[in-house]
Amino acid sequence: MNGEKKEGFNRFALKIIIPLIFLGVVLGIWGLKNSNAGFASEGSPNFDFALHVTESLEIEQLKSYGLPIIIDFGADSCIPCKEMAPVLKELNEELQGRAIVKFVDVWKYKELAKGYPINLIPTQVFIDAEGKPYKPKDPDAMQMNLYTLRDSEEHVFTTHEGSLSKEQLLVILEEMGLT
Repeated sequence: MNGEKKEGFNRFALKIIIPLIFLGVVLGIWGLKNSNAGFASEGSPNFDFALHVTESLEIEQLKSYGLPIIIDFGADSCIPCKEMAPVLKELNEELQGRAIVKFVDVWKYKELAKGYPINLIPTQVFIDAEGKPYKPKDPDAMQMNLYTLRDSEEHVFTTHEGSLSKEQLLVILEEMGLT
């Protein structure tokens, strides 16, 4: 009788327990591999390099990398913003570790635009590799807006309003210190 119980248990183990263990291992590996999905660009576990911003921007943290920064303030449902979306995604992926490219949906996350001179969307804010507001060689030709403090004349923001092509953004990034 003991032999029959042992044989029944072996069949049960082979049919049920072993496949469950295998499934658990596979799901565990898949879960670990995909635990950062949606938070950062593919291949990058660092939130600072994720394209989409959903929480407050830690500008000082971003500046600490010593990379040029572009923050595009727009909306997923704005037509010019939709035109720029694939360009921003491409640049974010292609320039990982060489530049920081961010997108803030100001219709979903209005509070994230506070403190920035956003009058219309899309508006891009530019910070050079030294962590300072970008100073273009020819702001008028590039249709850039330079903001200074009234009291001290300190340059605090450089923005562009409207869409920019990938080529235009690359020229700006190179002038801002892209290597």
